[in-house]
Amino acid sequence: MKILVPVKRVIDYNVKVRVKSDETGVDLANVKMSMNPFDEIAVEEAVRLKEAGKATEVVAVSIGPEKAQDQIRQALAMGADRGILIKTDDVVEPLAVAKLLKAVAEEEKPEVIILGKQAIDDDSNQTGQMLAALLGWSQGTFASKVEPAEGMINVTREIDGGLQTISIKLPAIVTTDLRLNEPRYASLPNIMKAKKKPLDIKEIGDFSVDVAPRLQTVKVSEPPKREAGVKVESVTELVEKLKNEAGVI
Repeated sequence: MKILVPVKRVIDYNVKVRVKSDETGVDLANVKMSMNPFDEIAVEEAVRLKEAGKATEVVAVSIGPEKAQDQIRQALAMGADRGILIKTDDVVEPLAVAKLLKAVAEEEKPEVIILGKQAIDDDSNQTGQMLAALLGWSQGTFASKVEPAEGMINVTREIDGGLQTISIKLPAIVTTDLRLNEPRYASLPNIMKAKKKPLDIKEIGDFSVDVAPRLQTVKVSEPPKREAGVKVESVTELVEKLKNEAGVI
């Protein structure tokens, strides 16, 4: 069973994001970048399936600038076998990402595609579902447990009411939630080995895919600063403030 794992280059979750002075976007100059945390979970799960003898090959793919090779190399250091980078310096929307991943899937012919449920930069939570629709594959989203079976995958999903376990036929799309696993740290020997693993670099033009943006960013601004709280002497005063000042009741 071949597994395809898309990974995204995002601002590191420990970094305080700064908005550009002209409010056209987020300042990326001299900012630490890393692999999207949900995608790290996806890579870890794919590698565990390979180590358990349930998968034969793990292929990491990313769509982004040339520096996104760093994130692919991280996936290779974690245990992926080879990588594919579709190089572009433009912002690619979730629908375009899904179309490109569909083209890659048609070339690579994986039985399972495991990807993070969302990216921490745009929080769209769209790519996995769109990809499943474009490919016509089964999908198990928000997975907290994945158990391959004969021609099937049992996926335990995190839903509002608790947990839901479904059985989906292969080929399938699985999107990972936080509690699926704890990603490993790549050891130094594996980091060195990752440098020798194959990594193919392609251009968006190599695929007959329409990646024209459907959305236009009008303005990016920081959220308003949280105001200091107010102490009240009684429930009556609290209700009065909630009603007359906050306007929530």
